[in-house]
Amino acid sequence: MATIKDSEKLHIAIAGAGIAGLTAAIALLKHPRIRVSIYEKAAELKEIGASIALGPNGLRTLESLGLHDAISDEVAFRGPSNLPMIYRHWKTNEIIGNDSHETVTEYLHQTARYHRGHLHAALAKHVPSEFIHLRKQIIDVEVDSSEGVILKFKDGSSATADLLLGADGLHSGVRQSFVPDFELKWSGWTAFRATFDASLVESIPNLPEDSTHWWGPTTSFFASRLGKNSFTTVGSVFGDPGDPNALYRDVSWDEDASLQAFREIYKDWNPVVKRLTELTPNVRFYPNYSCSTYLDTWVFRDRVTLIGDAAHAHGGAHATGGSLAIDDAYTLSLALNSVFPATATRKPSLEELAAALKLHESIRKPHAERLLKHVHAGNDARIQKLRSGRAEPDEELRAKAAKGSSTNWLHEHDVVRAFEEAVERNRGDVDVLEGVSARL
Repeated sequence: MATIKDSEKLHIAIAGAGIAGLTAAIALLKHPRIRVSIYEKAAELKEIGASIALGPNGLRTLESLGLHDAISDEVAFRGPSNLPMIYRHWKTNEIIGNDSHETVTEYLHQTARYHRGHLHAALAKHVPSEFIHLRKQIIDVEVDSSEGVILKFKDGSSATADLLLGADGLHSGVRQSFVPDFELKWSGWTAFRATFDASLVESIPNLPEDSTHWWGPTTSFFASRLGKNSFTTVGSVFGDPGDPNALYRDVSWDEDASLQAFREIYKDWNPVVKRLTELTPNVRFYPNYSCSTYLDTWVFRDRVTLIGDAAHAHGGAHATGGSLAIDDAYTLSLALNSVFPATATRKPSLEELAAALKLHESIRKPHAERLLKHVHAGNDARIQKLRSGRAEPDEELRAKAAKGSSTNWLHEHDVVRAFEEAVERNRGDVDVLEGVSARL
């Protein structure tokens, strides 16, 4: 088979080398006529953060991409009960509820928990290093409908591509270039998060084996084993985002936090939680931000689109952000393949690129907005309760825990089925799928 020159390949620039950007690169590079360039603003290829969970949907997608090493027990933790979450009472430590999967039968598709850096490293090794360009912070993007996309970086350099994928997270530079008035909203929730070696807490009597969320009348506490013998603890403080003096409203992501303050919150909780806080060696702040409104579109000038937090930051509720980003990336690759199959002998036209981006948006945007609506409603309810000064009565707390999170529509979402159904549903729709039907 003749070698395909780079100049003959569709060149896709990816902003951001996080989980969304790396997954997109891996999926897109499976196409023989696509080349990618990843532009990352950090000076070092690593993921900042604590723990991360992947649900059945994200794990299935990684498996479909052949990333078996990224979902194995070598890097991820799955609880012995195969329940994604156990809920316990803040004072008595008794189990008061749990979440469960409905349609998941494969062990490797059970909810898995990672140190974020370990998952990132497992993905990064599947992307050739020469495709990743560090210290490249995007400050502006220009689109020429006939020529392509021009990226301008803070260091004064620039780059061009046929298509730009904004996978650059919560504070997306790509999004800022096209929606300069877009705002993020602090939910009032600030997390104290830590990851450390599990050996530090293994001696605690009655330490749960499964991932556990303790619910209290005004706050909560989470703890879990992670892959590679790691452990995580997460404390929470809830403030009123409308109060300019709200506690921790001005802290920064990944900022050092006070162990004393962390421990003080849980000093009257059950002995397991109290001991976990005492043995946690350090904590960092992670303020919770989400989109204040929905973006009207994720597609700009037919050559630019967004995925992951850049498109639909939801604050990490239900531990689904990683899986959402992974499924976004995979759906985009499926959409591009539908207009630009591996057997193609030319680059896709601008109209075909636009059709693929619109197809991707038509599948993923309603799904993400359903989640955002759910998250905003939950945040509003919490704020109203906080303003009322009313602690949650014990019977209400227990009843809520007994119901679980009711989010299997998120965690068990089948992205391939959603793609196939969208193609069938929109077959012949010129506005969405011009040129797609004939190529499938």
